[in-house]
Amino acid sequence: MLWNVIDKRTRPYRWREVNAIVEAVEHDNSCRDADQAPESDPSLVVDYDALEAVSVQEAIVWANAQRCPVTLYLYDLGGGFTSDEHFNEMGKRFPGDDATPAN
Repeated sequence: MLWNVIDKRTRPYRWREVNAIVEAVEHDNSCRDADQAPESDPSLVVDYDALEAVSVQEAIVWANAQRCPVTLYLYDLGGGFTSDEHFNEMGKRFPGDDATPAN
């Protein structure tokens, strides 16, 4: 179930081929000013899944078909997967980090 979309594309008018990542929406509970999602059954949680070179429409359909509420992250083709780009950015969302929160 798609509950949120975070668009990390620098080329937002490119819709034919993007990279898409989903994570359980409850991962965002620690972000500043986040709506608080209920925790999903641990056997249903999608900690991380990704698709490369899909259309925005395909990414949305895929995210909406997930087994728990998810946040869909959209990246430019070639982005999001390189050098742990997504994980480095998401690591900033947890309390106590020295880095500035991602949101």
